[in-house]
Amino acid sequence: MTALTDIATSTATPATFDPSVFRSVFRRHAAGVAVITAPGARPVGFTATSLTSVSAEPPLLSFGISTGASAWPTVSEAPFVGIHILGEHQQELAATFARSGADRFGPPTAWSAGPHGVPLLDDVPAWLVARVVARIPAGDHRIVVAQAIAGDPGGPGRPLLYHQGGFNALRH
Repeated sequence: MTALTDIATSTATPATFDPSVFRSVFRRHAAGVAVITAPGARPVGFTATSLTSVSAEPPLLSFGISTGASAWPTVSEAPFVGIHILGEHQQELAATFARSGADRFGPPTAWSAGPHGVPLLDDVPAWLVARVVARIPAGDHRIVVAQAIAGDPGGPGRPLLYHQGGFNALRH
C-alpha cells in the first residue's frame, strides 16, 4: 500500500503556520499513552500519544513516529510491532520509553518475546501485536498502519494520559 500523495513534499499549501502555535494547541488535547515496540537486532520501543483505532473490520490501527527517532530505523523495516496501552500507575515506564538514550529494555523494565518475536511489556493493562501494512510519509514523521493479529484486552483499570506536557491520571 502506498500513499497517493507524499504529504512530506506536497506543494499544494505552503507551510507558513508557526510550529510553536501548533504544538501549543495540541498540548491542550489529552491523549492516551502507549508504548510501541518492535523486534530487531536489539528490541526498540518508544512512547506514543498518536495511537488511533482506524477500523474494526479488519482491525487496523495507526501511530506516528518521527523519522529522527532512535527507534525509526528498526520500525521502518519491522514486519510486526507491539502496542501497549499504559495505566495511570505507569508514568515511569512511559518516561523511560520517552527518554533519549535510555536503556529501555534493561531493568527495571520487565518484558518477554511475544508472537513473531515482538517485545511484550509485562503488566500493561492491554496489548496488541500487529502486522505493519503501510508506512505513510507525513512531514518529518511516518504514519504506520498495522493490522492487529493478537492481543489481550486486560481487565479494568484507568488509563495514563498525556496533557499539557506531562503524564496525568483520569479524574472522575
